[in-house]
Amino acid sequence: MPISDALLEEVRQRADLVEIVSEHTTLKRSGRTFRGPCPLHGGEGPNFSVDPSRNVFKCFTCGESGDVFSFPMKMLGLGFLEAVRFVAERAGIEIPEDEPGEPREDPNAPLYEANAFAAEWFQRQLREPAGERARAYLEGRGIDEAAVERFGLGWAPESWNALSEAARRQGIASDVLLAVGLAKSPASGRDPYDAFRGRLIFPIEDLGGRVVGFGGRVIGQVEEHIPKYLNSPESPIYHKGELLYGLSWSRGAIRRAENALVVEGYMDYVSLAARGVENVVAPLGTAMTPHQAQLLARYSKRVTLLYDSDTAGLKATFRAGDELLRAGVEVLVATLPEGEDPDSLVRGQGVKALQGYLRDAVDVLERKIQILERRDLFRSIAGVRRAVDALLPTVRAAADEVLRGVYITRIAERAGVPRETIEREVAQAEEREAIRAETRRRYELAQQRRREDVPIRLPATDTNSERIVLLLLLRDESLLERAARDLSPEDFSDPRYREIYSELLHLPHHRDPEGSWIEALPPELIPLVEELRGDPEAASLTPSDEFYSASIRKILLRSYEKRLAEIQREVSMATGEDQMRLLLEQIEVRQKIREQELTEARKSGMLRAALPEERTGRG
Repeated sequence: MPISDALLEEVRQRADLVEIVSEHTTLKRSGRTFRGPCPLHGGEGPNFSVDPSRNVFKCFTCGESGDVFSFPMKMLGLGFLEAVRFVAERAGIEIPEDEPGEPREDPNAPLYEANAFAAEWFQRQLREPAGERARAYLEGRGIDEAAVERFGLGWAPESWNALSEAARRQGIASDVLLAVGLAKSPASGRDPYDAFRGRLIFPIEDLGGRVVGFGGRVIGQVEEHIPKYLNSPESPIYHKGELLYGLSWSRGAIRRAENALVVEGYMDYVSLAARGVENVVAPLGTAMTPHQAQLLARYSKRVTLLYDSDTAGLKATFRAGDELLRAGVEVLVATLPEGEDPDSLVRGQGVKALQGYLRDAVDVLERKIQILERRDLFRSIAGVRRAVDALLPTVRAAADEVLRGVYITRIAERAGVPRETIEREVAQAEEREAIRAETRRRYELAQQRRREDVPIRLPATDTNSERIVLLLLLRDESLLERAARDLSPEDFSDPRYREIYSELLHLPHHRDPEGSWIEALPPELIPLVEELRGDPEAASLTPSDEFYSASIRKILLRSYEKRLAEIQREVSMATGEDQMRLLLEQIEVRQKIREQELTEARKSGMLRAALPEERTGRG
């Protein structure tokens, strides 16, 4: 199936060429680009340049150049579609597999088109007489026309359905406007009405530059029942926890500065970026999510938090700090004067004043300690206990082991507590959190099973692996001791193979080279054992250890899957302790399945290489 232009552009915009090229050569920053030896012709000097803002490369020696797709084509000899899939995988984007039939259009295309139309319409309204109040507001904030144009700012008039009517004339259906949150449907069943009215509009773009949502801010006096900010709801194209406002414009500046400034709101972002402080992003009306933290970590390993210094701002600061630490990012906190935010500071005191506060930024743990010191918590035994409890979440969040060690040492020194005690507290807290998380996961899993009521599909029975194990055991008795540890007779699905295996394990005369032990078998099994002993395929199972291990893994995997299906049936009818016991067993069985699948994946290449040609279909 052809890859749509929209998906192709999304891959292009979200991919990180520096990261891809770094798999093949060593790159170092040189101004706004990265330089290193050319991996295409094997050069030694720093003649290979990568421009991360445009995702293009150029070698000034061999002359090769191109973009994020042409690099793997030239480097790895891939075709175009293969290169797109290669890049998409690294960007975390799923490319649909090829399917027969007619090419399909992007099902979300109408949603993108509606947002694009709305963005342009809002921008036009800002320039109309109705947008005079919004223009005056922006001028008072020091936002010039260039910034308005650059960030696509707009105005939603007070009218009840002006956007809906304009969209209708453009052929955009009302259900599309409802799907992206540009319109709302009244409970009375009447026609939908505009969601954004009387608000300054901030278009929200994805990394490909497509408008996926909007933020709207009330200007002037805000009534109690009206929210100051209104944001687009979640939609098929907009997931606020996966995006950061401004990243599509600022990622190049963030990479150049090697530092990302995180502010709380749209206006903070626009105010700073309009004054030349461009390495900025803002969450989208939500606390920092793991996805957003990982996204920032792609562009910088250092983040400075520039939230308000009030109680709510501090809580948001430390929540965001912990999430960023989990992503392996160094987290600094800049403390602004009381009552100031980034927008008011640069408007009142200028960018130089902001830069001073940024230079004074401290590590997030150190900022916590400063606040605890201000509250005099280190002056009493009870206070020290509370202070340590407040600091432990930041220690646990640190993904960098060295940084975690530094944090533990700092807390021990400041609290006057032995380092070993802090380490023990961290371990215990992590254990408690793991138990809580596992309990939540079990509950959510049980609830999901009840809601879905999905029929359980038993794994298909495959007795070939059982047969191979018996062939190997009959040929090589040294494997029998291993088999006794690896398998029980109950793991065999074929009752005949199960009984033969049980006899092999327990009959005292199985070592007799003449095979007299066979006579002790039930008469109906003797012909099958004779057949197995004389099977010429046994000689082709070489090396026997590889075939034995692979067959054991398949038998165990099928056995685990069967038990998992049984548990899934039982857990929906169980209650109380029985349900918890089943959920615990389910976790253990899933873990065993993951282990077997991982081992199988690692070993499959080796096994395929060892298979005889007639078994693999080659030759």
